Amino acid sequence: MAVTLADIKKLRDMTGAGMMDVKKALEEANGDFEQAKDLLRKRGQAIAAKRSDREASEGCVLAKAENGFGCIVAVKCETDFVAKNADFVAMVKKILDVAMANKPQSLDELKALTLNGQTMADLVTERSGVTGEKMELSDYAFIAAPVVDAYNHLGNKLSSLVAADNAAADYDTVHGVNMQVASMAPVALDADHVAQEVKDKELAIAVDKTKQDEVNKAIENALRKAGINPAHADSEDHISSNTAKGWLTEEQAQTARDIRANVPAEAEANLNMKKIEMIAQGRLAKFLKESTLVEQQYILSDNKELVKDVLKKMNVTIVDFKRVTLNLE
Repeated sequence: MAVTLADIKKLRDMTGAGMMDVKKALEEANGDFEQAKDLLRKRGQAIAAKRSDREASEGCVLAKAENGFGCIVAVKCETDFVAKNADFVAMVKKILDVAMANKPQSLDELKALTLNGQTMADLVTERSGVTGEKMELSDYAFIAAPVVDAYNHLGNKLSSLVAADNAAADYDTVHGVNMQVASMAPVALDADHVAQEVKDKELAIAVDKTKQDEVNKAIENALRKAGINPAHADSEDHISSNTAKGWLTEEQAQTARDIRANVPAEAEANLNMKKIEMIAQGRLAKFLKESTLVEQQYILSDNKELVKDVLKKMNVTIVDFKRVTLNLE
């Protein structure tokens, strides 16, 4: 059966597959559209299985918001070349539109949604067959609130959503805070919204760092007491190289080695844990200030205002935010 240009265009519009892939599938299926779609899907599944161990670290992230609902969709692929391809970006936009229309409550729900009889998961698999790269619908985030703003960073690798509780909230302020979220990557709205496990982890890190700092101070003090510059003996490599340069005598080098070998255990045994805990709590407080949205310095402020002060001045209350990024910090 001869395949017409109209048939090719119709199947291409339905699947998003390339012209030659569509033509080949229609020819193999003798013009049967459903069979051709199945062939394209199977090709994608074969590619996905073959490349399942490959890393998909590139991709496209897009966000959209309207009428009190916003969502972010991310689809990963292997290369930046494919990520920038117009058909790939168009597919992500199509999935985003389906999400906006149906408001799924999870990534699995989004994957199961259909368009023209095809699930979003199958749409991605099919596209994988066209490009020959591993692809996955990897992230989905959403917010429902009186006001939701969407921000897409140039390059389609980062998107964010910010929600306010008042439908009359100043748009410029909400959008500015959304840019803050995209730029500064806060971990939570405020300290109360930081998960306890995150606080516990950061406190443990702060305790370990403080202990190590106290041990290092003890080593430096012992080196200075022995008449040795700590910068000349902060590692075995430096001790050896500085001895070769004549900056340390052989005797000083051995003394430095003895200090570095023996002082740490003695210092650890005599740590002032009350002091350690106090310093660690201070470090945790610093982390919470730098990493929570309302306590951060507002990036659009000329006089170093905090986000919370800008919000108070504009009578805006931010209630939630989402941020999704690929291969960016």
